[in-house]
Amino acid sequence: MQQLPQTMRAIEVTKPGKPDVLKLTRRPVPQITDYEVLICVHAAGINRPDIMQRAGLYPPPPGVTDIPGLEVSGLIVAIGKHVTQWKIGDPICALVAGGGYAEYVSAPATQCLPIPNGLSLREAASLPETYFTVWSNVFDRAGLCGQETILVHGGSSGIGTTAIQLCRAFGHEVFVTAGSDEKCRACETIGATKAINYNDEDFVERVMALTNDRGVDIIVDMVAGDYLQRNLKCLADDGRIVIIAFLGGVKTNLNMTDILRRRLTVTGSTLRPRAASFKANIAASLAKKVWPLLENKVIKPLIFASFSLENAAEAHRLMESSQHIGKIILDVRTDQ
Repeated sequence: MQQLPQTMRAIEVTKPGKPDVLKLTRRPVPQITDYEVLICVHAAGINRPDIMQRAGLYPPPPGVTDIPGLEVSGLIVAIGKHVTQWKIGDPICALVAGGGYAEYVSAPATQCLPIPNGLSLREAASLPETYFTVWSNVFDRAGLCGQETILVHGGSSGIGTTAIQLCRAFGHEVFVTAGSDEKCRACETIGATKAINYNDEDFVERVMALTNDRGVDIIVDMVAGDYLQRNLKCLADDGRIVIIAFLGGVKTNLNMTDILRRRLTVTGSTLRPRAASFKANIAASLAKKVWPLLENKVIKPLIFASFSLENAAEAHRLMESSQHIGKIILDVRTDQ
Protein backbone atom coordinates (compact mmCIF):
# COMPACT_ATOMS: atom_id res chain seq x y z
CA MET A 1 0.00 0.00 0.00
CA GLN A 2 1.31 3.44 -0.89
CA GLN A 3 2.56 5.73 1.86
CA LEU A 4 0.08 8.55 2.32
CA PRO A 5 1.28 12.09 2.96
CA GLN A 6 0.51 13.87 6.22
CA THR A 7 -0.81 17.01 4.55
CA MET A 8 -2.54 17.96 1.30
CA ARG A 9 -3.40 20.95 -0.83
CA ALA A 10 -6.91 22.23 -0.25
CA ILE A 11 -9.08 25.29 -0.81
CA GLU A 12 -10.38 27.08 2.26
CA VAL A 13 -12.88 29.88 2.76
CA THR A 14 -10.81 32.46 4.65
CA LYS A 15 -13.89 34.51 5.52
CA PRO A 16 -17.41 34.87 4.12
CA GLY A 17 -17.36 36.91 0.94
CA LYS A 18 -16.75 37.03 -2.80
CA PRO A 19 -14.69 34.46 -4.75
CA ASP A 20 -11.37 36.05 -3.73
CA VAL A 21 -11.83 34.65 -0.19
CA LEU A 22 -11.06 31.17 -1.59
CA LYS A 23 -7.37 30.47 -0.93
CA LEU A 24 -5.06 27.53 -1.49
CA THR A 25 -3.76 26.15 1.79
CA ARG A 26 -2.40 22.97 3.33
CA ARG A 27 -4.50 20.79 5.60
CA PRO A 28 -4.02 17.40 7.27
CA VAL A 29 -5.08 14.42 5.17
CA PRO A 30 -8.48 13.27 6.57
CA GLN A 31 -8.78 10.26 8.85
CA ILE A 32 -11.45 7.71 7.99
CA THR A 33 -13.92 5.75 10.09
CA ASP A 34 -14.52 2.01 9.85
CA TYR A 35 -17.28 2.63 7.29
CA GLU A 36 -15.50 5.14 5.07
CA VAL A 37 -12.98 5.20 2.26
CA LEU A 38 -10.21 7.72 1.61
CA ILE A 39 -10.19 9.05 -1.95
CA CYS A 40 -7.22 10.52 -3.76
CA VAL A 41 -9.21 13.19 -5.59
CA HIS A 42 -8.77 13.61 -9.33
CA ALA A 43 -11.57 16.12 -9.94
CA ALA A 44 -14.34 17.87 -8.02
CA GLY A 45 -17.61 19.42 -9.14
CA ILE A 46 -18.64 23.02 -8.47
CA ASN A 47 -22.18 23.47 -7.18
CA ARG A 48 -24.44 26.29 -5.99
CA PRO A 49 -24.23 25.17 -2.35
CA ASP A 50 -20.46 25.80 -2.56
CA ILE A 51 -21.20 29.39 -3.57
CA MET A 52 -23.60 29.78 -0.66
CA GLN A 53 -21.10 28.30 1.79
CA ARG A 54 -18.41 30.70 0.58
CA ALA A 55 -20.80 33.62 1.08
CA GLY A 56 -21.56 32.51 4.64
CA LEU A 57 -25.12 31.45 3.89
CA TYR A 58 -24.80 27.65 4.06
CA PRO A 59 -22.47 26.43 6.80
CA PRO A 60 -21.39 22.78 6.76
CA PRO A 61 -23.32 20.42 9.05
CA PRO A 62 -21.87 19.77 12.53
CA GLY A 63 -18.74 17.65 12.38
CA VAL A 64 -18.16 18.23 8.65
CA THR A 65 -14.98 19.89 7.36
CA ASP A 66 -15.13 23.54 6.37
CA ILE A 67 -13.39 22.73 3.07
CA PRO A 68 -16.06 23.15 0.35
CA GLY A 69 -16.93 20.58 -2.31
CA LEU A 70 -19.77 18.05 -2.43
CA GLU A 71 -18.77 15.68 -5.24
CA VAL A 72 -15.52 14.11 -6.37
CA SER A 73 -13.95 11.42 -8.48
CA GLY A 74 -10.67 9.66 -7.86
CA LEU A 75 -8.97 6.49 -6.63
CA ILE A 76 -9.49 4.77 -3.30
CA VAL A 77 -6.25 4.80 -1.28
CA ALA A 78 -7.51 3.53 2.11
CA ILE A 79 -10.59 1.68 3.36
CA GLY A 80 -12.24 1.30 6.75
CA LYS A 81 -12.20 -2.13 8.35
CA HIS A 82 -15.94 -2.67 7.80
CA VAL A 83 -15.87 -1.71 4.10
CA THR A 84 -16.31 -4.77 1.89
CA GLN A 85 -17.66 -3.44 -1.41
CA TRP A 86 -14.52 -1.52 -2.41
CA LYS A 87 -10.80 -2.14 -2.53
CA ILE A 88 -7.73 0.06 -2.68
CA GLY A 89 -7.12 1.29 -6.22
CA ASP A 90 -10.77 1.30 -7.29
CA PRO A 91 -11.74 4.33 -9.40
CA ILE A 92 -14.94 5.83 -8.02
CA CYS A 93 -17.04 8.96 -7.77
CA ALA A 94 -18.67 9.98 -4.52
CA LEU A 95 -21.13 12.32 -2.87
CA VAL A 96 -19.55 13.96 0.19
CA ALA A 97 -20.86 16.42 2.78
CA GLY A 98 -17.79 18.61 2.31
CA GLY A 99 -14.07 18.49 1.60
CA GLY A 100 -14.11 17.96 -2.16
CA TYR A 101 -11.82 20.90 -2.97
CA ALA A 102 -8.77 19.00 -1.76
CA GLU A 103 -6.30 16.31 -2.80
CA TYR A 104 -7.86 13.77 -0.42
CA VAL A 105 -11.35 13.39 0.98
CA SER A 106 -13.14 10.82 3.13
CA ALA A 107 -16.51 9.44 2.05
CA PRO A 108 -18.99 6.90 3.40
CA ALA A 109 -18.47 3.75 1.35
CA THR A 110 -22.19 3.58 0.58
CA GLN A 111 -22.11 7.03 -1.07
CA CYS A 112 -19.54 5.93 -3.64
CA LEU A 113 -20.34 4.68 -7.12
CA PRO A 114 -18.14 3.10 -9.80
CA ILE A 115 -17.01 5.19 -12.74
CA PRO A 116 -19.49 4.36 -15.54
CA ASN A 117 -17.78 2.52 -18.39
CA GLY A 118 -16.63 4.93 -21.06
CA LEU A 119 -16.47 8.01 -18.81
CA SER A 120 -13.31 9.79 -17.69
CA LEU A 121 -12.60 10.67 -14.08
CA ARG A 122 -13.25 14.32 -14.92
CA GLU A 123 -16.67 13.48 -16.37
CA ALA A 124 -17.49 11.27 -13.40
CA ALA A 125 -16.82 14.14 -10.97
CA SER A 126 -19.81 15.95 -12.49
CA LEU A 127 -22.27 13.20 -11.57
CA PRO A 128 -22.88 12.69 -7.84
CA GLU A 129 -24.37 15.96 -6.57
CA THR A 130 -26.66 16.53 -9.54
CA TYR A 131 -27.77 12.93 -10.03
CA PHE A 132 -28.38 12.33 -6.31
CA THR A 133 -30.34 15.60 -6.15
CA VAL A 134 -32.45 15.01 -9.25
CA TRP A 135 -33.23 11.40 -8.42
CA SER A 136 -34.14 12.17 -4.81
CA ASN A 137 -36.35 15.15 -5.60
CA VAL A 138 -37.91 14.31 -8.96
CA PHE A 139 -38.41 10.56 -8.75
CA ASP A 140 -38.53 9.86 -5.01
CA ARG A 141 -39.99 13.00 -3.41
CA ALA A 142 -42.15 14.32 -6.28
CA GLY A 143 -42.89 10.84 -7.63
CA LEU A 144 -42.65 11.51 -11.37
CA CYS A 145 -44.26 8.53 -13.11
CA GLY A 146 -46.44 7.35 -15.97
CA GLN A 147 -47.05 9.99 -18.63
CA GLU A 148 -46.53 12.94 -16.29
CA THR A 149 -44.86 16.12 -17.49
CA ILE A 150 -42.30 18.31 -15.74
CA LEU A 151 -41.08 21.92 -15.77
CA VAL A 152 -37.49 22.56 -14.68
CA HIS A 153 -36.32 26.08 -13.90
CA GLY A 154 -32.66 26.76 -14.66
CA GLY A 155 -32.61 24.25 -17.49
CA SER A 156 -29.02 24.99 -18.51
CA SER A 157 -27.57 24.44 -15.03
CA GLY A 158 -25.97 21.21 -13.90
CA ILE A 159 -29.21 20.21 -12.19
CA GLY A 160 -31.24 21.29 -15.21
CA THR A 161 -29.23 19.44 -17.84
CA THR A 162 -29.29 16.33 -15.66
CA ALA A 163 -33.04 16.55 -15.09
CA ILE A 164 -33.73 17.04 -18.81
CA GLN A 165 -31.78 13.94 -19.79
CA LEU A 166 -33.05 11.70 -17.00
CA CYS A 167 -36.69 12.61 -17.41
CA ARG A 168 -36.52 12.18 -21.19
CA ALA A 169 -34.79 8.83 -20.77
CA PHE A 170 -37.76 7.66 -18.71
CA GLY A 171 -40.25 8.89 -21.31
CA HIS A 172 -41.44 12.20 -19.85
CA GLU A 173 -42.01 15.52 -21.59
CA VAL A 174 -39.70 18.16 -20.10
CA PHE A 175 -40.24 21.90 -20.28
CA VAL A 176 -37.52 24.23 -19.00
CA THR A 177 -36.78 27.89 -18.48
CA ALA A 178 -33.43 29.49 -19.29
CA GLY A 179 -32.07 33.00 -19.63
CA SER A 180 -30.98 33.21 -23.27
CA ASP A 181 -31.80 31.81 -26.69
CA GLU A 182 -28.43 30.04 -26.73
CA LYS A 183 -29.21 28.27 -23.46
CA CYS A 184 -32.69 27.38 -24.69
CA ARG A 185 -31.26 25.81 -27.83
CA ALA A 186 -28.77 23.82 -25.77
CA CYS A 187 -31.56 22.51 -23.54
CA GLU A 188 -33.63 21.42 -26.53
CA THR A 189 -30.60 19.75 -28.10
CA ILE A 190 -30.26 17.41 -25.10
CA GLY A 191 -33.94 16.56 -24.93
CA ALA A 192 -36.12 19.37 -23.60
CA THR A 193 -39.51 19.37 -25.30
CA LYS A 194 -39.51 23.16 -25.18
CA ALA A 195 -37.18 25.69 -23.55
CA ILE A 196 -38.65 29.07 -22.61
CA ASN A 197 -36.49 32.19 -22.49
CA TYR A 198 -37.80 33.81 -19.31
CA ASN A 199 -36.38 37.18 -20.37
CA ASP A 200 -38.59 37.23 -23.47
CA GLU A 201 -41.70 35.26 -22.50
CA ASP A 202 -43.98 34.76 -19.49
CA PHE A 203 -43.26 31.15 -18.59
CA VAL A 204 -46.72 30.67 -17.05
CA GLU A 205 -48.51 31.68 -20.24
CA ARG A 206 -46.13 29.65 -22.38
CA VAL A 207 -46.42 26.48 -20.28
CA MET A 208 -50.19 26.67 -20.27
CA ALA A 209 -50.25 27.15 -24.04
CA LEU A 210 -47.86 24.24 -24.59
CA THR A 211 -50.00 21.94 -22.41
CA ASN A 212 -53.42 23.02 -23.79
CA ASP A 213 -54.17 24.80 -20.50
CA ARG A 214 -53.68 21.64 -18.45
CA GLY A 215 -50.39 22.59 -16.82
CA VAL A 216 -47.50 20.33 -15.82
CA ASP A 217 -47.51 17.67 -13.13
CA ILE A 218 -44.21 18.53 -11.46
CA ILE A 219 -42.05 21.64 -11.19
CA VAL A 220 -38.44 21.63 -10.02
CA ASP A 221 -37.80 25.09 -8.63
CA MET A 222 -34.37 26.44 -7.69
CA VAL A 223 -35.59 30.05 -7.70
CA ALA A 224 -38.39 30.18 -5.08
CA GLY A 225 -39.27 33.77 -4.05
CA ASP A 226 -41.96 35.24 -6.28
CA TYR A 227 -41.69 32.25 -8.64
CA LEU A 228 -43.72 30.17 -6.21
CA GLN A 229 -47.07 31.87 -6.84
CA ARG A 230 -46.40 31.81 -10.60
CA ASN A 231 -45.52 28.11 -10.41
CA LEU A 232 -48.86 27.33 -8.82
CA LYS A 233 -50.59 28.83 -11.84
CA CYS A 234 -48.96 26.43 -14.29
CA LEU A 235 -49.47 23.22 -12.29
CA ALA A 236 -52.03 20.63 -13.29
CA ASP A 237 -54.52 19.45 -10.67
CA ASP A 238 -52.74 17.29 -8.06
CA GLY A 239 -49.44 18.79 -9.24
CA ARG A 240 -46.31 19.00 -7.12
CA ILE A 241 -43.64 21.67 -6.73
CA VAL A 242 -40.31 20.62 -5.26
CA ILE A 243 -38.05 23.50 -4.16
CA ILE A 244 -34.33 22.72 -4.13
CA ALA A 245 -32.86 26.23 -3.78
CA PHE A 246 -33.97 29.83 -3.33
CA LEU A 247 -31.96 31.98 -5.73
CA GLY A 248 -34.94 34.36 -5.91
CA GLY A 249 -35.31 34.77 -2.15
CA VAL A 250 -36.68 32.91 0.84
CA LYS A 251 -39.94 34.84 1.27
CA THR A 252 -43.01 35.42 -0.88
CA ASN A 253 -46.73 36.24 -0.65
CA LEU A 254 -48.82 33.18 -1.43
CA ASN A 255 -52.50 32.77 -2.24
CA MET A 256 -53.52 29.42 -0.76
CA THR A 257 -56.73 29.03 -2.77
CA ASP A 258 -55.26 26.99 -5.62
CA ILE A 259 -53.37 24.71 -3.23
CA LEU A 260 -56.62 23.74 -1.50
CA ARG A 261 -58.96 23.72 -4.46
CA ARG A 262 -56.68 21.82 -6.84
CA ARG A 263 -54.93 19.60 -4.28
CA LEU A 264 -51.44 20.97 -5.01
CA THR A 265 -48.32 20.00 -3.09
CA VAL A 266 -45.41 22.30 -2.28
CA THR A 267 -42.40 20.51 -0.86
CA GLY A 268 -38.65 20.86 -0.79
CA SER A 269 -35.45 19.31 0.45
CA THR A 270 -31.74 19.75 0.92
CA LEU A 271 -29.48 16.76 0.56
CA ARG A 272 -26.33 17.71 2.45
CA PRO A 273 -27.50 17.17 6.06
CA ARG A 274 -29.40 13.93 5.39
CA ALA A 275 -28.21 10.70 6.98
CA ALA A 276 -25.73 8.44 5.22
CA SER A 277 -28.38 5.70 5.11
CA PHE A 278 -30.70 8.00 3.14
CA LYS A 279 -27.96 8.81 0.63
CA ALA A 280 -27.03 5.13 0.41
CA ASN A 281 -30.54 4.31 -0.80
CA ILE A 282 -30.25 6.94 -3.53
CA ALA A 283 -26.85 5.55 -4.57
CA ALA A 284 -28.36 2.08 -4.87
CA SER A 285 -31.16 3.41 -7.09
CA LEU A 286 -28.69 5.27 -9.29
CA ALA A 287 -26.47 2.20 -9.68
CA LYS A 288 -29.44 0.08 -10.74
CA LYS A 289 -31.48 2.49 -12.87
CA VAL A 290 -29.24 5.33 -14.06
CA TRP A 291 -25.65 4.08 -14.37
CA PRO A 292 -26.65 1.70 -17.22
CA LEU A 293 -28.05 4.72 -19.09
CA LEU A 294 -24.70 6.48 -18.73
CA GLU A 295 -22.78 3.40 -19.86
CA ASN A 296 -25.05 2.97 -22.88
CA LYS A 297 -24.71 6.70 -23.70
CA VAL A 298 -28.45 7.30 -23.43
CA ILE A 299 -27.50 10.20 -21.16
CA LYS A 300 -24.14 11.90 -20.76
CA PRO A 301 -22.37 14.45 -18.57
CA LEU A 302 -22.27 17.96 -19.95
CA ILE A 303 -19.11 19.77 -18.82
CA PHE A 304 -18.80 23.44 -19.71
CA ALA A 305 -15.36 24.29 -18.26
CA SER A 306 -12.67 23.06 -15.91
CA PHE A 307 -10.19 24.92 -13.71
CA SER A 308 -7.15 23.93 -11.69
CA LEU A 309 -7.56 23.66 -7.92
CA GLU A 310 -5.70 26.91 -7.29
CA ASN A 311 -8.13 28.70 -9.63
CA ALA A 312 -11.23 27.77 -7.63
CA ALA A 313 -12.11 31.46 -7.35
CA GLU A 314 -12.34 31.71 -11.14
CA ALA A 315 -14.62 28.68 -11.20
CA HIS A 316 -16.91 30.38 -8.67
CA ARG A 317 -16.95 33.59 -10.71
CA LEU A 318 -18.05 31.65 -13.75
CA MET A 319 -20.86 29.95 -11.85
CA GLU A 320 -22.06 33.25 -10.42
CA SER A 321 -22.07 34.78 -13.91
CA SER A 322 -24.57 32.09 -15.01
CA GLN A 323 -22.89 31.97 -18.41
CA HIS A 324 -22.27 28.24 -18.23
CA ILE A 325 -24.33 25.43 -19.74
CA GLY A 326 -23.82 22.25 -17.74
CA LYS A 327 -21.17 21.57 -15.11
CA ILE A 328 -18.01 23.35 -13.94
CA ILE A 329 -15.16 21.14 -12.72
CA LEU A 330 -11.99 21.56 -10.64
CA ASP A 331 -9.06 19.48 -11.88
CA VAL A 332 -7.46 18.66 -8.54
CA ARG A 333 -4.79 16.39 -9.97
CA THR A 334 -3.47 16.15 -13.51
CA ASP A 335 -1.09 13.21 -12.95
CA GLN A 336 -3.74 10.42 -12.97
